[in-house]
Amino acid sequence: MEAKVKIGIVGAAGYTGGELIRLLVNHPKVDIAFVLSRSQVGKTVSSIHKDLLGETDLVFTTEYSDTIDVLFLCLPHTESKTWIESHSINDTVKIIDLGNDFRVEGNFSKGTFIYGLPEVNYEAITTANYIANPGCFATAIQLALLPLAKAGLLQTVYTTGITGATGAGQALQPTTHFTWRANNISSYKTLTHQHVAEVCATLEKFTNHKVNLEFVPWRGDFTRGIFTSSTLQTTSDLAEVTALYDDFYSGNPFVFVSKETIDLKQVVNTNKCLLFIEQEGNHVVVHSVIDNLIKGASGQAVQNMNLMLGFEPTLGLKLKASAF
Repeated sequence: MEAKVKIGIVGAAGYTGGELIRLLVNHPKVDIAFVLSRSQVGKTVSSIHKDLLGETDLVFTTEYSDTIDVLFLCLPHTESKTWIESHSINDTVKIIDLGNDFRVEGNFSKGTFIYGLPEVNYEAITTANYIANPGCFATAIQLALLPLAKAGLLQTVYTTGITGATGAGQALQPTTHFTWRANNISSYKTLTHQHVAEVCATLEKFTNHKVNLEFVPWRGDFTRGIFTSSTLQTTSDLAEVTALYDDFYSGNPFVFVSKETIDLKQVVNTNKCLLFIEQEGNHVVVHSVIDNLIKGASGQAVQNMNLMLGFEPTLGLKLKASAF
């Protein structure tokens, strides 16, 4: 029998850590060796992630072990680098960081983190030891704009995007209380969102010039998912623009260009990204929908792991959408 890949997860009690466990307990080629949590040490995973009752007997610990093949970091932003530097990690251990520490500047003492957007860095990911998993908004926006960047059609882009409450993390905040979120939306980090830098860094590799991304994010009164709409000017007609997208994503296992309007429920609980393009006069709008916890976080991390280990990209990720 083929030996399974041993997995460790740091920060496993949060939303992305829990989602990662849900995906990996059903992955046919891996075993989870340990799950680390400072806040839930000694408790069973199913006592915190209650939907996993009967799925796993794992217990949260604080003890790191080097007897693994892949390490996932699901820590709050800015904490991954500190955690790595404070632990002795064998050079043979592959690391996938779901935080933002290495997305724009990937160098650290052991090597270099490759930006883990498979639609851009597929080949580099297959030979990488360290992956910086993209941000959730960044994933949705980049997938909406990459074909236009490749065609040299990007200069200034105006993007709005709305995300569910899980995008704010599990720690309770005033803006994640039910009484505040229910029947309510609000903007936040207008034109200053932390994902803008990584989006522009990727797009500018194609354009060879500065891209101006004016991004206004919104908090939605729902649990999970991201819907973005990006508007730009172009002299190309809709058929030409659509052809760029069909060509760019031809054969892609997770990104699909729809000929009809899209909605969020089509992608919730999946690793898919759906795109829909509209045009009015010389303005094009590209809509993008993803599940922020799967394609925007843990699912993309598993996709990257599959590529790093030579597995099929879709392994463990053929998931059912929550259509209703």
